Amino acid sequence: MSAVDVVVMAAGKGTRMKSRRPKVLHRLAGRALLDRVVESAGGLQPRRLVVVTGHGAEEVDAAARQFAAAAGVADCRTVLQSPQLGTGHAVQQALPQLGEDGVCLVLNGDVPLIEADTLRELVRACGGERLALLTVDLADPTGYGRIVREGSQVRAIVEHKDASEAQLRIAEVYTGFMAVPNRLLRGWLGRLRNDNAQGEYYLTDVVQLAVQDGQPVVALRTQDPLQVEGVNSPLQLAALERALQRRQAEALMEAGVRLADPARIDIRGRLACGQDVEIDVNCVFEGEVVLGDEVRIGANCWLRNVRIEAGAVLLPFTHIDGERAGASVGEGASIGPFARLRPGAHLGPEVHIGNFVEVKNSTLGRGAKANHLAYLGDAQVGERVNYGAGSITANYDGANKHRTVIQDDVHVGSNCVLVAPVTLGAGGTVGAGSTITKDTPAGGLAVARGRQAHLAGWQRPKKAPK
Repeated sequence: MSAVDVVVMAAGKGTRMKSRRPKVLHRLAGRALLDRVVESAGGLQPRRLVVVTGHGAEEVDAAARQFAAAAGVADCRTVLQSPQLGTGHAVQQALPQLGEDGVCLVLNGDVPLIEADTLRELVRACGGERLALLTVDLADPTGYGRIVREGSQVRAIVEHKDASEAQLRIAEVYTGFMAVPNRLLRGWLGRLRNDNAQGEYYLTDVVQLAVQDGQPVVALRTQDPLQVEGVNSPLQLAALERALQRRQAEALMEAGVRLADPARIDIRGRLACGQDVEIDVNCVFEGEVVLGDEVRIGANCWLRNVRIEAGAVLLPFTHIDGERAGASVGEGASIGPFARLRPGAHLGPEVHIGNFVEVKNSTLGRGAKANHLAYLGDAQVGERVNYGAGSITANYDGANKHRTVIQDDVHVGSNCVLVAPVTLGAGGTVGAGSTITKDTPAGGLAVARGRQAHLAGWQRPKKAPK
């Protein structure tokens, strides 16, 4: 294909969103609308990416560069459209950034589900020689520019507000995506006029200019309306969210995943599943989540950036947030209910983490157990350790974090405080209620608590009479 310069129109305020946030930075399935568009554009390996900004320009500029870097686009530029005088005016601002050769691919930052393969087909239809439009047939085309044809030939795009009664009945509409040779685009943009109902410079008028010049105009029809669905209001954003989640749920089920209810799952990142995975209702997956074979996820679980190995079970209301450091759960482990794993929590095979247990920046060896009401932070826990209810690692001294090492086969009684840095020797036992401040030897019993006293005849305090 010809070299591709991508122009993304992202200047709109999005008044109907009723938000201070720029419209293209609102989120769909956990990611900004603009992020998704840039990722799809990156699939074409464009020569450069030009984002046209306006409302919230500084915020959109910074986000666009971040999204471009993540998509592997090395050359990302932004241009400001101010004032905003229409779509044609927006592309005029980008024109100085485009190459003399190659193809300009025009995208919209608020149409997030366009796929790279569709864009590739559009560029191929352009062929570096003709204007190519992406169109779709809609049951309700209200608000869209209509494709006007003579026979099979595209003759014009008429905006909804300028359309005649006959043109309003046309079902084929322009999606906002076009591919056009840069050499032709330059001349057409210079000839745009704003004598229309909106008083704006319409990019769609290049179709009539192409026809006047005897240049061919082709239309590539997509059969997938969801790819070209735009967002202009919270209602549209919510509807698109549900449509996308349903599509993702159906893809999982087609791959063999058992969903208790496909209407009650939210995937806000990438979810990869092995065979015979079962997911109950109201589960949320963010970032990168991998579920191994025969993993079972209970109701109301929330997972981000975590790998769950084969046969593990997450009981209801388990919360795992790996953040950037990530987290992992070993084969056959059992987590929850009401457990919380934080960044750097790496649990070995057959580990048990029970209700109201929190684990952060800690590794647990095979068969280790912390079944209820406990905290493990900055700890290295050996195999077959039993960690009692109410016990904690006191890992923070007010300025620095310190590490606790619990070697294999240690038994920690209930309500213990392990003041880091400290090491508990293999096979040892810590008596309930102990505060451990020094290393303990292997195989022994460590008890560190005040002596119990009994005071005969002691009277409980009484309230003073009113």
